[in-house]
Amino acid sequence: MVRKLRLEKDLSQEGLAELCGLHRNYIGAIERAERTPSIVTADKLARALGTTLSEVFSELERNLDQGRDSWFS
Repeated sequence: MVRKLRLEKDLSQEGLAELCGLHRNYIGAIERAERTPSIVTADKLARALGTTLSEVFSELERNLDQGRDSWFS
């Protein structure tokens, strides 16, 4: 979901990283599901992507119901 929302916002990984105060390599690792962000970082990502943490959790729940295990990719 991070990658999908980032691309919808026409943001590069570097652009999203700047909005969140994170490193672009960390954004890439999250998108590849190599890293799992803390709740604080997930909130920063959600806000930068124009959504809320509660919507992120709702999307995660929908993904789990459909057999997908991550909203980050």
